[in-house]
Amino acid sequence: MSTHVPAGLPDRIQHFIDGYLVDSVDGGTFDVLDPISNRPYARAAAGKAADIDRAVAAAGRAFEGPWPHLLPRERAKILNRVADIVESTDERLAELETYDTGLPIAQALGQARRSAENFRFFADLVVAQRDDAYKVPGRQINYVNRKPKGVAGLITPWNTPFMLESWKLSPALASGCTVVLKPAEFTPLSASLWPEIFREAGIPDGVVNIVHGLGEEAGDALVKHPDVPMISFTGESRTGQIIFGNAAPNLKALSMELGGKSPAVVFADANLEEAIDATIFGVFSLNGERCTAGSRILVQRPVYDEFVERYATRARNIVVGDPSAPETEVGALVHPEHYDKVMEYVEIGKTEGRLVAGGGRPDHLPHGNYVSPTVFVDVAPDARIFQEEIFGPVVAITPFDTEEEALALANGVRFGLAAYIWTNDLRRGHSFAQQVDSGMVWLNSNNVRDLRTPFGGVKASGLGHEGGYRSIDFYTDQQAMHITLAETHTPRFGIH
Repeated sequence: MSTHVPAGLPDRIQHFIDGYLVDSVDGGTFDVLDPISNRPYARAAAGKAADIDRAVAAAGRAFEGPWPHLLPRERAKILNRVADIVESTDERLAELETYDTGLPIAQALGQARRSAENFRFFADLVVAQRDDAYKVPGRQINYVNRKPKGVAGLITPWNTPFMLESWKLSPALASGCTVVLKPAEFTPLSASLWPEIFREAGIPDGVVNIVHGLGEEAGDALVKHPDVPMISFTGESRTGQIIFGNAAPNLKALSMELGGKSPAVVFADANLEEAIDATIFGVFSLNGERCTAGSRILVQRPVYDEFVERYATRARNIVVGDPSAPETEVGALVHPEHYDKVMEYVEIGKTEGRLVAGGGRPDHLPHGNYVSPTVFVDVAPDARIFQEEIFGPVVAITPFDTEEEALALANGVRFGLAAYIWTNDLRRGHSFAQQVDSGMVWLNSNNVRDLRTPFGGVKASGLGHEGGYRSIDFYTDQQAMHITLAETHTPRFGIH
């Protein structure tokens, strides 16, 4: 099957350090594949410790320059220019993202527009920001002074790369930090657009640096670098554990958004039509490659059979095809390594549940990383497809009888990122949701984000939260200032 090939594709992708596009110090490169043919279309610079050293040094010099000392309004003007440029090029950006990741073009376009919104949001937030001030009348005033921490190390994943890069870049820059970004090695193409965007917007050289490369080389060097006081990472839980250990000797600040196996709990009194719409979208949008996917659906017994039948019918009708076609709903998985992993779970699922939709490659797509939307039902809670993150278009559906059973099932995994609750009993909805072990809950809704709220998980799903003021908290140090207004009453040691 042929797919649309964007015009003007680069044949090589370089690092961006101190305002220049540069090759790796050792000249190393790696292949970048498109997920339809799985053939290389470009070579990307393979960063290692020497390249990270150069980038961190550039970011350190820029942190000594004007950027951290600009008034918030001045930084906000520049970030809004970034947003304007991203918006004006959203179709080109989405075209490249689709080619590189296999995401359906309509969904990639939405991610491009969300990237612009991230920059606008944090530009607004730092201008409007207020901090605590406390008075002891006539005696003391106490207030909080914020200072950017320094060079931020940002490590981003491959599922919605440009948007998730913007989600970290925008608060780091708004806070006055300088940055070294290590994009995911599977998907470096859209990250190669940032240098020109930042130049045009007026961000000074060295404030943003981008080093491509493997996680175990470039990413590892960034995590261990003594001059990088903070790491914001989005990715797998196992990688997060490694980063946690490697960051410990330098006592770095860490923000880690890790894996998920989020439950969608459907009670018998729920609006089934809305619940089916949302749970179909929640696991099959973005090709199922989303950390907040509701990949375990728990359905109360009185409506279980009807739900399964309707859900399976919808899943079988999902349009799988060329990611560049506007009608496509599920495209190609990002990389053959990931395709193999997802297909392995599909085979495991055939021994653990009853297959009612999908279960393999679509017949009309003999090539590329395509997986049919796959639905397993009657899945036991100890099944691997119930317990482990698959990160693809695969869902496990399990029945329950009581609220207590539903809660035990919802909380019975190591992850705790998101949860989705469907019921028309609002009292039950609130009380049940508050007992779920997850960082985020949506009640009678799909994953609709409010950028002011904290984003993050509990248990194996993460450490810390970003979003709104939590992002500003992460990228700044808070300094408590105490000003005495009256005569102090200090115990007088040593006067006898």
